[in-house]
Amino acid sequence: MFKFIERLFNGSNEREIKKMRRVVEEQINPLEASLKNLSDASLAHKTVEFKNRLANGETLDDILPEAFAVVREASRRVLGMRQYDVQLIGGMVLHSGNIAEMCTGEGKTLVAVAPVYLNALEGKGAHVITVNDYLAKRDSEWMGQVYKFLGLSVGLIVHDLDFNQRKIAYNSDVTYGTNNEFGFDYLRDNMVTRLDQMVQRPLHYCLIDEVDSILIDEARTPLIISGPGQKSTDMYYTVAKLVPKLEKDVDYTIDEKQKTVAPTEAGVAKMEKLLHVDNLYDTKNLELNHIFNQALRAETMMKRDRDYVVKDGEVIIVDEFTGRMMYGRRYSDGLHQAIEAKEGCKVERESQTLATITFQNYFRMYDKLAGMTGTAKTEEQEFIKIYGLEVFQIPTNKPIRRVDLPDAIYKTKRGKIRAVVREVKRRHATGQPILIGTTSIEQSEELSHYLKKEGIVHNVLNAKYHEKEAMIVAQAGQKGQVTIATNMAGRGTDIVLGDGVAELGGLAIIGTERHESRRIDNQLRGRAGRQGDPGSSQFFLSLDDDLLRIFGGDNIKKFMEKMGLDEDEEIKSKMVSNAIRKAQQRVENRNFETRKYVLEYDDVMNQQRQVLYEQRRRILEGEDMKDQIIRMVDELINHAMNTYADEKLYPEEWDLAGLIKYCEKYFLVPGEITVEQIEDMSREEIQKLLVKTAHDTYESREKSIGSELMRELEKAVMLKVVDAKWMEHLDNMDMLKEGINLRSYGQRNPIVEYKVEAFDMFEEMEHIIMETIILYMYHIQIRVTEPVQAPATEDHLKGSTAHYVDDNTNESVAENNIDH
Repeated sequence: MFKFIERLFNGSNEREIKKMRRVVEEQINPLEASLKNLSDASLAHKTVEFKNRLANGETLDDILPEAFAVVREASRRVLGMRQYDVQLIGGMVLHSGNIAEMCTGEGKTLVAVAPVYLNALEGKGAHVITVNDYLAKRDSEWMGQVYKFLGLSVGLIVHDLDFNQRKIAYNSDVTYGTNNEFGFDYLRDNMVTRLDQMVQRPLHYCLIDEVDSILIDEARTPLIISGPGQKSTDMYYTVAKLVPKLEKDVDYTIDEKQKTVAPTEAGVAKMEKLLHVDNLYDTKNLELNHIFNQALRAETMMKRDRDYVVKDGEVIIVDEFTGRMMYGRRYSDGLHQAIEAKEGCKVERESQTLATITFQNYFRMYDKLAGMTGTAKTEEQEFIKIYGLEVFQIPTNKPIRRVDLPDAIYKTKRGKIRAVVREVKRRHATGQPILIGTTSIEQSEELSHYLKKEGIVHNVLNAKYHEKEAMIVAQAGQKGQVTIATNMAGRGTDIVLGDGVAELGGLAIIGTERHESRRIDNQLRGRAGRQGDPGSSQFFLSLDDDLLRIFGGDNIKKFMEKMGLDEDEEIKSKMVSNAIRKAQQRVENRNFETRKYVLEYDDVMNQQRQVLYEQRRRILEGEDMKDQIIRMVDELINHAMNTYADEKLYPEEWDLAGLIKYCEKYFLVPGEITVEQIEDMSREEIQKLLVKTAHDTYESREKSIGSELMRELEKAVMLKVVDAKWMEHLDNMDMLKEGINLRSYGQRNPIVEYKVEAFDMFEEMEHIIMETIILYMYHIQIRVTEPVQAPATEDHLKGSTAHYVDDNTNESVAENNIDH
């Protein structure tokens, strides 16, 4: 069934590619000669002509051939680069709102210019998302020359911009930036107290570079903006010193497939003794129990120089897919604090979630979404199901000459490393450049140690040497160069072969281990053989590698043990090769389920988020809130009547004293209405009296302070209450999600249970918001003083760190979390 669907999509893709090729050959290419004869001014004026035609009813598809031809000519003049026909086909895929899969070296950066230019002509903004600040800055300056030549403005969103710089960048026709920055700006925009403090416009067209990295790999890590927590950090140090005393398989067990660790009864008993507590699971010890579990996870599952590095006394997360350091990002739920304690660093306080969103739900808000990468086909079903994006494989400009050799498999890791060193030594002796891909910093440094012993000069590219990344990659194709790279994804820098290297066989790629994802392996392979260059790739594996050890099954190991092979002897077995492929598929499926799980839960939050953010926006846009507050008062009175004087009850059963007490809490002046006054009234008469009294009191308050100040007060109170209750709600939702999976033991579907309870909690939050707003509006005391210039919210906006100014302390605090 799946193969049939795959063939169906592939056939459909090929037909669409043929149609696009015809458009290039029959409509775009014939315009080239006439455009070459135009002056620079006349060519640039085409932008004005296109905008006028769109204003007069033509569509983007109508003007696509001419717009693409204009961009090609502008690129030739400004950059000295003319788009190949296949690059224009890639551009058409991106304009259609899909994914263009293009091999490394096919010029994806240039491919993006035509579709981005075309979609920017609508004047609503076109965003180009890259994976890091370096690429965003480089591409905005490099490709920005073409846009500016054609009369469009170009903006850049990177770390450490102030409010005005961000506002200008987002108001540009074309805006480059990173996924984190765009996501955090969206969250911050929905925390401001004035409309003019927002930086983003409505989300229109978005083109994501390395789309698989951002929409697949990072989809498990929600963006979280946090404020200060109140909990002490001392206990993290205490527990971190005790956890190493526990023994594996005695005091705790590890499930490597699920990446989880759990204490045994013996382990819990030992910790209770060490911590001098009677029962670690007692309600008074819940926080201590939580710290213990995170400390155990930090000690056993989180490895230094693989999952994180320690730099200048700070624990910095390493992206498991790209090997890059993720500055400003923190593991959530106390895990980062546990790692800080383990490493003897300063433990930062835990925080409260102020706002959160997943990348899936952020990018799905765009009117049109597109992406490009060298590796997306293996994840096509996920792209279709989650984002509605099809993957189109774009033909290469020149035939691929890279030779992909079969995997070389060895019994042990030691034997494998020795084989890698022998292969590097053999190829290096000829002068052939070699790029070695590893899956961890630890592995890179171990291999570097062996190469040094052999006297082979080499460069190491990993999170520790992040700043040298582009320079090291650019030199990797030169004669005699040996480069070791951790998780060598598409790093945005072409590896150009040096003189005489083609005759030596081009760049040789050596992988020291299969990654959990086939895509990451393909990214490594794709670094060789750009634009028809020669090259080769080969992976060296061992039966001790994590992928085979955890997911390959025991049969392989037993089979190989029976064969009695030496550890330096290469194993040639279809059984092992098939096991590797199946293991990768199993891990990919598991990761997809994890991402789907995150999305299912965030979809519930997303519906609530959109309702709440829409309410905030109406307040900010200056909509008259008085009518809404009066409606809230009426609803509150209706709720009070239903609670204390239910129409289904006899009048003598009504709790009139309770009714008055409740109303006095919110809007009645004590003693203003008595039980004696209303005990002979009908239900309708009581309700009318309460409504009239409440309305009259509100009008009286407005007259005493003035209508203008009352309107400002309504906005300020509503924003303050909505934000405070939303933050509490986020914490409650986190707690709900944490315990909801236990429902599965009772044969109940956790996600269904979550949806039902989340709905009830949201309704309860809305009721509490209503009560609190009314309480404030009827009881708040106004003191009119000389106005003081308060610090604008935008002054606190620095890069992807979210700041929140607390009215009680007037302290600006910041922390970003990453879920893991």
